[in-house]
Amino acid sequence: MKVRLHGTRGSYPTSNRENEYFGGATSCVELINGTERIILDAGTGIIALGSEEYYKNKEFNILLTHLHMDHIQGLGFFGHLFNPNNKINIYGPSTTYESLYSRLNRYLSPPLFPIPFRDVPGNIEIKEVLNTELIIGSFKITSNFIVHPGPTVGYRVENQGKVLTYIPDHEPIMGSMEMFDDDDWLSGFDLAKDADLLLHDAQYTSKEYSSKVGWGHSSMEHAAEFAHRTGAKHLLMTHHDPLHTDEIKKRDFGEFMDNHDYDFEIGLAVQGSEIQL
Repeated sequence: MKVRLHGTRGSYPTSNRENEYFGGATSCVELINGTERIILDAGTGIIALGSEEYYKNKEFNILLTHLHMDHIQGLGFFGHLFNPNNKINIYGPSTTYESLYSRLNRYLSPPLFPIPFRDVPGNIEIKEVLNTELIIGSFKITSNFIVHPGPTVGYRVENQGKVLTYIPDHEPIMGSMEMFDDDDWLSGFDLAKDADLLLHDAQYTSKEYSSKVGWGHSSMEHAAEFAHRTGAKHLLMTHHDPLHTDEIKKRDFGEFMDNHDYDFEIGLAVQGSEIQL
């Protein structure tokens, strides 16, 4: 299974030269096994996947973690949505109060978007997930609700004996600087258990997080401790703060690594990179 990172920025996209290395597009990850592909989130990173030259198959599976703008902003500019010969399956978290279609339609309709969702010509099917297991081709996917404002799921994807866990917006504990001692009380624990690769929110430094407790995001310390507790083999920190330039990211990460010693690989997610699992 190949993992391609098309969007690693959080909150809103950036186009500054100072952010070029880690990337300015918002959340989007592509998983590939032979000719099979699935897409995790539809931030502005998905726009790069919208050309016929890039994608030759006609069925697309897009799994949304939640509906904050930085995770769906690229959906209306995903070129394959406008080809009536394409089948587009869009998965996302269910709620008890409003359908996923209705919530997506708030964005894909005027005045926020020029074309109403109902007029998009692609053959689109909306599928809601809860704490769900599903099979898409050779991919086995588990979704679980996690701690983040609004209905939000994380995904565990298994393929050929390898496991990717994708939790780009997450606060493993809510309202506390300290992690709970009991693993059962850690949001997302089962999704990340023994993952070969964990892509996890690490938007803040510990100092920044102290004034943002409860916002639904993690510090680098929380992301690393979460990876340690779950037994993940490799952690890539993602959802980079748009105010953090490349220089700031490298500095903060360097200071973090100088002060911590973990027995697994830790790195920062870089837009455009590819990992083979």
